Amino acid sequence: MDETKYWLWLNMVFGTGNHRIWEVMSFYRNAEKAYVSLTSDSPAVSLNENENKNVFGVPLHNAEAFLENCRKRGIGVICYSSQEYPAQLRHIYNPPSVLYYKGNISCLQTDITVTAVGTRKADNYSLRAAKEVCSELSARGAVIVSGFAVGIDLACSMAAAEIGRPTACVMGCGVDVDYPKQNFAYRDTILAAGGVFISEFPPGTQPYAPNFPKRNRILAALGKAAVVFQAGAKSGSVITANLAAGQGRDVLCLPPADIFSGEYAGNIKLLRDGALPMYDASDVMECITERKEQLSVRYTAKAASSAGNDDDLSAADYMTYESDNIPVRQERTATEQKRTELPDDLSEQQKRIAEALGNGALHADELAQGLGLDPSELMTELTELEIFGVVRSLPGKMFELIK
Repeated sequence: MDETKYWLWLNMVFGTGNHRIWEVMSFYRNAEKAYVSLTSDSPAVSLNENENKNVFGVPLHNAEAFLENCRKRGIGVICYSSQEYPAQLRHIYNPPSVLYYKGNISCLQTDITVTAVGTRKADNYSLRAAKEVCSELSARGAVIVSGFAVGIDLACSMAAAEIGRPTACVMGCGVDVDYPKQNFAYRDTILAAGGVFISEFPPGTQPYAPNFPKRNRILAALGKAAVVFQAGAKSGSVITANLAAGQGRDVLCLPPADIFSGEYAGNIKLLRDGALPMYDASDVMECITERKEQLSVRYTAKAASSAGNDDDLSAADYMTYESDNIPVRQERTATEQKRTELPDDLSEQQKRIAEALGNGALHADELAQGLGLDPSELMTELTELEIFGVVRSLPGKMFELIK
């Protein structure tokens, strides 16, 4: 059954990317049942005044009309329960419940995806490395994932498209919005090569600064490994790399052209924190291959532990096991455990949350109760802390401090 219209309705009621959608969905087996219950006289979940107003102020036919308009404009829409939904996103914190796309979304149904990021003001050294490494990765079957920004992002995606290989561009605006304008001329080339433009933001959504950190969690998760080509100390690429590490991905960095240059301060920090140096495409492929082998061993071990049960593990079992059990690389983990200082720019509320997690992982409800915070306020703060690379989400609404 196609539940897209019900997921779209939930987005209209609660807002794009709002974690409340997942709090609500924890009470229901599917989006249609959520719609039926929420619009009844006795829903299974409590709603605040604004949410209750939206439930009865947004008729389902609004979602149906919006969906039809997207289809007429050649914009695809998939939801969390769609077969085409990228498996890499299913087990991250607050996964996008609806995705909009232009192009070939099926290019993301592969075991080899690489998130490639870097500064907009790249030098010749990092641009050359980005083009050569991503071209070779693409030729070897990898799908390059980028944020389609000017500079490194565009160089990485075009390295794939120019040899006829697909690339996925994750947008911080609607997929129909020509942003950045300098890159508009390259869209057709990317689409002709079998690539895709993807966003959780509805068509027509203009570029808005707070949307880009939200976008980065998707950008980080889509790659089975992340590569940073050039990043300054406060670069968004460092945030994306930290998110990728928190999601269990290997992070690789191009060694700096100049260790004294602030333009590579982000690379140096990530390398010090345990990122792997990348000298060519083989380094990236080796990480992905090694991770696949780890998966195979663990999957076989779990299957063996089910002796006496003739049923095979389901795809859902496998994905849950993958999310729960794949460790990050030991080099990075050891370094993370050494970190004790918190970033200076955290709010007092965020510092309280981080301190509460100092003795170990806690469930979100336990954390909210202990700190006297409203659950929705807590989840907002945890999302920002995750973006800053201070905490990571674990299965079952558990959170831990990245030490």
